[in-house]
Amino acid sequence: MVYSNDLDYKSPPMISCENLSLSFGGRKLFDDVTLKFVPGNCYGVIGANGAGKSTFLKVLSGVIPPSTGSVSITPRERIATLKQDHFIYDNEEVLRTVLMGHTELISVIKEREEIYAKEEFTEKDGDRASELETLFTDLEGWEAESNAAILLAGLGISTELHSKKMRELVDGDKVKVLLAQALFGKPDILLLDEPTNHLDVDAIEWLEDFLMVFEKTVIVVSHDRHFLNTVCTHMTDIDFGKITLFTGNYDFWYESSQLAQRMLEEKNKKLEDKAQELKAFIARFSANKSKSKQATSRRKLLDKLTLDDIRPSSRKYPFFGFKPSREPGDQILKCQDLSCSVDGLQLFTKGNLVVDKGNRICLVGDNEIAISSFYRIIASELSPERGEFSWGVTTSQAYFPKDNANYFNDKNISLIDWMRQYSEEKAETFIRGFLGRFLFSGDDAVKKVGVLSGGEKVRCMFGKIVLTGANVLLLDGPTNHLDLESITALNNALMRFPGVILFSSHDHEFNQSLANRVLEITPSGFVDYRMTYDDYLAEKRKAKKSR
Repeated sequence: MVYSNDLDYKSPPMISCENLSLSFGGRKLFDDVTLKFVPGNCYGVIGANGAGKSTFLKVLSGVIPPSTGSVSITPRERIATLKQDHFIYDNEEVLRTVLMGHTELISVIKEREEIYAKEEFTEKDGDRASELETLFTDLEGWEAESNAAILLAGLGISTELHSKKMRELVDGDKVKVLLAQALFGKPDILLLDEPTNHLDVDAIEWLEDFLMVFEKTVIVVSHDRHFLNTVCTHMTDIDFGKITLFTGNYDFWYESSQLAQRMLEEKNKKLEDKAQELKAFIARFSANKSKSKQATSRRKLLDKLTLDDIRPSSRKYPFFGFKPSREPGDQILKCQDLSCSVDGLQLFTKGNLVVDKGNRICLVGDNEIAISSFYRIIASELSPERGEFSWGVTTSQAYFPKDNANYFNDKNISLIDWMRQYSEEKAETFIRGFLGRFLFSGDDAVKKVGVLSGGEKVRCMFGKIVLTGANVLLLDGPTNHLDLESITALNNALMRFPGVILFSSHDHEFNQSLANRVLEITPSGFVDYRMTYDDYLAEKRKAKKSR
């Protein structure tokens, strides 16, 4: 590999790759990739699991050398990456860890400290100290700690934690500090691998706002569709062993790839009709009234698209065909004075809830154990300490637990036999066809469940739920472990589902597209918000500001 920093000084600042390819163990992840990433744009990297999204970021940052080709950056441009090792800075103070994101500045700070700590100060030391003071000023060293503190505060790290050692922080706060480290010091090129993982809603919104006004280059891998839709101007799609750049955010890429697939299938459709369909499609997406610069940039770029710019994808989407065996009546669920505690900790008390026909309730709360315990109670897997609940006589419930390990205890059973347990139709041809809908075809259908990945187990669980024909779905963390394709397919299927859903997820887009009620579970009871998820967040922000 040639990792170069020798672009023409007169060329615009950018990071680019030319004729890039990467192979592992004879398998080629991508080949002959030539791309340019320029300032003012945010590029979302997408692709099926195993396509090489995180690996591509490592190639761009120089951590992994490509098999062929080169990566180039404009001279003196600084790359910042989000560290994935949460323990690497355990012995460092929080504020110092953020400063370490700017390697040149921290090097100056360390040498400066060493010189001033000397008992005997030579003339040579004085000359070097003078040089370091100039560098320190040029690198905005005098404002460094206050700038780092501002980043930490924005991400929700309180001032009293700034002097703590990293090892003293909980995992979620460590992630926030590492993110602040990547953002610190005005990097020219920002490479972020799953930056929203383990972040709370407030921190994600702060990050979105930060990136929407960030004027340099951002390249990000994320499974969070709302995040990709909010901040991205382009999608960098790893597919067919190639990496292709598309204008627009994730929703535009997804919808355009579906449109391209339909056009491909309608070969006899007139070119003029196709062009009109594309024009209407682009107009719909260009009308984004978001406050962000990203929306304005996307709108200008989308207006220039032609039929040749959109292409079908090779992605496969599982088919979650939820069909209730009967329609539920008006009485769904009634909970009265439910209380639950674990090891002396009160999870909730006097919880009251009436679920009506047509409800799609998003469960939220600071304690995920409380949410899971509520699901287990109404699924009759856990008895409440006090109170009672009752289901309507016309309801049938299917429960998706956050922890599905108990369903896969027999690790030597084949996937066909595992699914057969839950099917009235036992014929292998039926089971194989059914598994194919969930992307288990050919030899995949006979592999042992003990070797299934987390995402594959989740797809199995949803296959089991589809077979029940339930008209009420209890979904505790249904998007965990799923890739973007599966989350999108599940989301679309649940939007079509005519029954009742109680669900909890960290996926913003999932929550907003489904919920018409939000139930907040607190130690003192349930707080019922009869509104969408975004309206609920706005209500919470309003309440926070008024305090």
